[in-house]
Amino acid sequence: MPNVKIIPATKDIRTGISIERPVKRRVAGYARVSTDSDEQFTSYEAQVDYYTEYIKRNPEWEFVKVYTDEGISGTNTKRRTGFNEMIADALDGKIDLIVTKSVSRFARNTVDSLSTIRQLKDKGVECYFEKENIYTFDGKGELMITIMSSLAQEESRSISENVTWGARKRFSDGRYSMPYKQFLGYRKGPDGKPEIVPEEAKIIRSIYDMFMSGMTPGGIAKALTVSGIPTPANKPEWHTSTVLSILKNEKYKGDALLQKHFTVDFLQKKRKVNEGEVTQYYCEASHPAIITPVLFDKVQKELDRRKSLGRNYSGKSIFSCRIICGECGSFYGRKVWNSNTKYVKPVFVCNGKYKGDDVCSTPHLFETDIEAGFIMAFNRLVPNRARYIEDCRIMQATLTDVTGIDKQIAELNTEVEIITELTRKLIAENQAEAIDQEEYLTRYNDLVNRYDTATDKIARLENTREKRNSKADIIGGFMFDLMERPEPIAEFDDRLWIDAIEHVMVFNDGRMVYRFWNGSEITISLQDLQK
Repeated sequence: MPNVKIIPATKDIRTGISIERPVKRRVAGYARVSTDSDEQFTSYEAQVDYYTEYIKRNPEWEFVKVYTDEGISGTNTKRRTGFNEMIADALDGKIDLIVTKSVSRFARNTVDSLSTIRQLKDKGVECYFEKENIYTFDGKGELMITIMSSLAQEESRSISENVTWGARKRFSDGRYSMPYKQFLGYRKGPDGKPEIVPEEAKIIRSIYDMFMSGMTPGGIAKALTVSGIPTPANKPEWHTSTVLSILKNEKYKGDALLQKHFTVDFLQKKRKVNEGEVTQYYCEASHPAIITPVLFDKVQKELDRRKSLGRNYSGKSIFSCRIICGECGSFYGRKVWNSNTKYVKPVFVCNGKYKGDDVCSTPHLFETDIEAGFIMAFNRLVPNRARYIEDCRIMQATLTDVTGIDKQIAELNTEVEIITELTRKLIAENQAEAIDQEEYLTRYNDLVNRYDTATDKIARLENTREKRNSKADIIGGFMFDLMERPEPIAEFDDRLWIDAIEHVMVFNDGRMVYRFWNGSEITISLQDLQK
């Protein structure tokens, strides 16, 4: 029988620390609270003080530090800087033991919790959860952590669902709050509701005025920056996106669209724009308006118009992309004559005049020509305004009657549902039994093509419906202007130009055909203006 010699262990199997000559374990604490309230701040400081003393009292421990995260949710570890710093130090060999209050303080996500603990375990770093009395190097530790982490994750889910339910209940009751610190124009009033800040409201109105005078959001942003006006976040530099958000925000006309975004995943805290996935609530006249609803709607129509023009819109003038060359179809663009002299004069010329082999023979136009021609054309409508108003009503009624389009969309949606169900059955059949794969692919591709064709038709019909409704709104605005102006106008009006004119077609014989939004066309010649 062989002689067996027993060699006693010299290190702890869990920690790797020498048994014969014990070395003090380097211990760190971790404290976290998930909100920024005063009560939680007290809890936060108490945790830091508690774990500092708790670690220092143990003669076998050497205090490293207490790592902290304040005002950060525990459902995901990615944004917790204190936690991530602690884990990095532990993996670098600076920590032997981490002490924290409970599993829920460490992480409320089972995957994050377990993966981090296992990562630490591989490096010989142990965790101790005081509330549950769990040491991760204990034989039962990992099972207990899995159970506790899952419970904590479900608790987070329950809290998230309760918070979401509460928010949606407030929305359905028409109750909401604004981010006043970064919302220009309003502050929280004594009654808790929004009230207008007069100085900031002037800035909002000027942004809308600049846009309706032809400026682009980018141009407005530059003008505000140069003027030294601070942004809603009290920063010196304005951005195009900030101006656009102000121009598109319905709260400036006194309404409120609630639940524009929603949380997709309570663990990752991912949010996305609500495109119909969850219920929205629209509160009309919920607070004082800075911008009139009429002006707000005009701005939305102008935004859509410019978007459809793409890069063609320059924003240098209210005449941009509204004057068309009758010879080549290009837009007229604003140029400057004698720019280096005191005789500088803006002029509009066909942008395609010298692009082809043949030079366009359409004339250049001064701003005064366009303005005078508009005054003359509009005044020719005034005597017959009653007839034009009635025509507008008929056109509106025709455009807004989308019964036929809605019927087609409904039929196509039914077809899409049928195709989807047939596709599911085909896939299930292919999984359940052996069928000819060539036949399967043929049938599958046929269903996919039918699905794509139907959805494309739906998209086109919805786009047509949207354009018709938009055109009806524009005609409504033009009709309103006719009703409000029973007498001929004597001066050019920027707003009336934008509301009334669809475009002006210029011909080489000096004719300018002003086309109004109701389809009426009035021809004015340059010779008429010289009389």
